[in-house]
Amino acid sequence: MTLTYRPFYINGQWVDSLSGERYAVTNPATEESIADMAIGTRADVKRAIDAAAAALPAWMKTTAYDRAKILKKTADLMRARADDLARTLTMEQGKPLAEAKAEVLHSADTFEWFAEEGKRVYGQVIPNSAPNKRHLTIKHPVGVVGAIGPWNFPITLQARKLAPALAAGCTIVAKPAAQTPLSLANVFDCLIEAGLPAGVANFVMGPGAEVAAEFLENPHVRKISFTGSTEVGKQLMRGAADQVKRLSLELGGHAPFIVFADADPEVVAKAAVTGKFRNNGQVCISPSRFFVHGDIAKKFTDACVAEAEKLKLGNGLDAGVDVGPMFEKKSLDNTLALIADATKKGAKCLTGGKRSDRFDRGYFFEPTILRNLSADAAILTDEPFAPVMPILDFTKLDEVIQRANATKYGLAAYVFTNDLTTAFRMAEGLEAGIIGVNDPVPATPQCPFGGMKESGLGRELGHEGIEAYVETKFISILLRA
Repeated sequence: MTLTYRPFYINGQWVDSLSGERYAVTNPATEESIADMAIGTRADVKRAIDAAAAALPAWMKTTAYDRAKILKKTADLMRARADDLARTLTMEQGKPLAEAKAEVLHSADTFEWFAEEGKRVYGQVIPNSAPNKRHLTIKHPVGVVGAIGPWNFPITLQARKLAPALAAGCTIVAKPAAQTPLSLANVFDCLIEAGLPAGVANFVMGPGAEVAAEFLENPHVRKISFTGSTEVGKQLMRGAADQVKRLSLELGGHAPFIVFADADPEVVAKAAVTGKFRNNGQVCISPSRFFVHGDIAKKFTDACVAEAEKLKLGNGLDAGVDVGPMFEKKSLDNTLALIADATKKGAKCLTGGKRSDRFDRGYFFEPTILRNLSADAAILTDEPFAPVMPILDFTKLDEVIQRANATKYGLAAYVFTNDLTTAFRMAEGLEAGIIGVNDPVPATPQCPFGGMKESGLGRELGHEGIEAYVETKFISILLRA
């Protein structure tokens, strides 16, 4: 049953799409409709961009302190409403309520971080090259931003765009994933109540290709920030060339999780299972290839199987649930295909490996662990985004670095060791933008987040996150003699 309806937010007003069309948002645990969402076309995106462009001159002149007040109040409102925001997130995305609330609170921290970071967008006074010259730099907002976010973290990954863009003095048009628009609409409620002026942030929904085309071709949009697949990221790069449009791209990943012989296999197994099956492995930095030193491989594998079999599968709204449904049937089918490919090539399934038969409805998949994988198994080369843990053996440090780096991706990597020399050699040798040493959850608002190789361009969060939304202007002054 439809519970509510969400229109667009354009130029300070909640408005229907020009066509008046709507679509149903579905709960992946029950396969039932939970709300209607407006859906539009390029014409709707254009009017949102026009509103952002009209609001830009006044917003960029607002002081960093005044912008910070709005962002800080947004963070406070998100914390006050965390339970309600988390419930909506669980209903449209599927993750357990505790994970959803953690996402809300992490996102609130992101708004607060950039509220303060906006006050530290410094220029420089540079030593002059002649007695009568003075050199300095100032920072200038890049302009109107188009933000496209994915479904797996619909609040967090838009907060990483909204907060720094607004703090830098940019205006923005945000487009969430079609399957998870309600969470971002709730964040906009907080922004509005916090006092955001009309037109500064806008919210639209439409077919991804149409929205992206308008962002790419509309000259008012000077930057696009996208989180999603590497394939789409490459398409945006091609399209951005015509106007030399700035891009921030956080794309795919295939993170190695490397366990050395000096690590405690049972302790690390708990971290591995938690990290792997969080949000059903539907996480861009989720560990997806587990390299374990041969001396402890059996103990680690046995401990992982035991931990995985303890996980409670169910509706994310129910108490005690550790793993919710997968995001959609397409994801479930892809997971089955990856497992079928691996087992056909010799892999052994130690636990899981199938859609759960305990539920009449919903996209529930059993946490799965595989061993004895062939090097050409698709799950070792393609980004899996699935609740499947493939465990591989290794013996030498240089060998595992080479194997871990043998991928086009370079977003995150994890190393577990008690040896400082090993930790540094791995951190320096692995080709990844984020490396967790004995830390399975490294992301935090004050530190940069982003990848190498085909995992993206630029960094979100940290002070780098706001630099992505400003231009550096050099000013040279010739003084009168």
